Amino acid sequence: MISSIIVGLVAGWLAGKMIRGDGYGFVGDLLLGLVGGVIGGWMFGPFGVHAHHMLSAIVVATLGASALVLATRAATGELFED
Repeated sequence: MISSIIVGLVAGWLAGKMIRGDGYGFVGDLLLGLVGGVIGGWMFGPFGVHAHHMLSAIVVATLGASALVLATRAATGELFED
């Protein structure tokens, strides 16, 4: 449980840094990272990519969180603003 929270924090923070725009705050980034971990596992699972170590879990969660941020910003129209 603690390691999932740490992975979520790191993944949310990294996704916020990778994707331009305003952040979602500490709690928002934590939730974004945790949900991103689930999304990342769902996205990469069919390809046989599974996060067995902390570093791979962070990478998968960060990619999932980034996809979530991009999808959210595209849906709200923020993605296309300067």
